[in-house]
Amino acid sequence: MLIAVDKVRAAAGDRKREYRVEELAEAAGITTRTLRFYRERKLLQPPRKEGRIAWYGEEHLARLRMIGELLERGHTLGGIAELIGAGESGRDVAELIGLEAAIVAPWSDETPVRLDWDELKTAFGDQLTEENTAESIAQGYITVEEDGITHVSRRLMDATTELVAEGVPLSAVLDASRRTREHVDAIAEIFIEVVGEHLLSALAADTPLPPGEAARLTERILRVRPLARTVADAQFALAMDRRVHVEYLELLRQRRENGSEA
Repeated sequence: MLIAVDKVRAAAGDRKREYRVEELAEAAGITTRTLRFYRERKLLQPPRKEGRIAWYGEEHLARLRMIGELLERGHTLGGIAELIGAGESGRDVAELIGLEAAIVAPWSDETPVRLDWDELKTAFGDQLTEENTAESIAQGYITVEEDGITHVSRRLMDATTELVAEGVPLSAVLDASRRTREHVDAIAEIFIEVVGEHLLSALAADTPLPPGEAARLTERILRVRPLARTVADAQFALAMDRRVHVEYLELLRQRRENGSEA
């Protein structure tokens, strides 16, 4: 008897789950009207018909969830239809989505930090001026709320407070931040040009990507991303070595001249 029950359960488990229209819409978290709209736009593959009843499977639910995810990322229905068409013409939609995710994924791993006005006053004292606050907003680092601010980067905020504690004026830190940002934007532009010209040139072509190419490009981008950060970090460290050496020799020269005059 137990063996028979197990066989029935196994047989039921082997059958793929099927849904009526209302059940599929509920499982996908959308309305039946939206589901029918997707069908009309040919975003959803046809169901299995059994008489007058339309049955949808797990592949339909997966497609609806993918559409929802793409809409959250900012894709239009027209763009989603193009991706789906690419998949149906032999290119893997998952590969194309993975390539997009690798390209636009954030490079920074910064975490925001929130400080109330008392904490800011403790950290910056009378340097917490309207001018310094306005400069921080202009650089895009903080958003001001009624009871405090939110800074986009805990690391940058910690570095700022420590520099001020060491005696560097907050206005000087913000000025250095603004000038540094101009240079790092230029560095980022160089890497974008290199990657676009030598790694992603296939995306600019009018011809479709061959099967598997999107996956290969994704793997390449994921390998290159940490290399770009390594190059930038090494170049900065070497530049600091060069500049510190030059500045130190200049300081010694000035001390010798001052000593001679004395």
